[in-house]
Amino acid sequence: MSEQESKGKTRYSDEELEEFKLIILDKLEKARLDLKLLTEAYTNTEENGTSDTSPTFKVLEEGYQVMSKEENGKLAARQHKFIASLENALMRIENKSYGICRVTGQLIPKERLRIVPHATLSMDAKLNQDK
Repeated sequence: MSEQESKGKTRYSDEELEEFKLIILDKLEKARLDLKLLTEAYTNTEENGTSDTSPTFKVLEEGYQVMSKEENGKLAARQHKFIASLENALMRIENKSYGICRVTGQLIPKERLRIVPHATLSMDAKLNQDK
């Protein structure tokens, strides 16, 4: 549906909502798997066999591990936020308010929702928000 076609509609049909639900469920499954991998990476406390190497190398290795854990922690927090956004999108599908721009009240084009299924703003609203 083009932007022109969506102007008269106030919401997406149940069939259209079902299509978006499948897209979101697929992304949600992948996002949860990624979060699990990231969480395991930054909570990993196993030693990598550096106890018998020189103390200098051990300090460098531990410093790298701390940085890596911090980065993974940040990525995990970001992934958690993404998952929450997808779950919120599923709730909007259930109450049939999915795809409606929260600023303009108009339908967000399908093309945008297929790419960013958790979007709550049309491109116009998003661009105006960034100004």
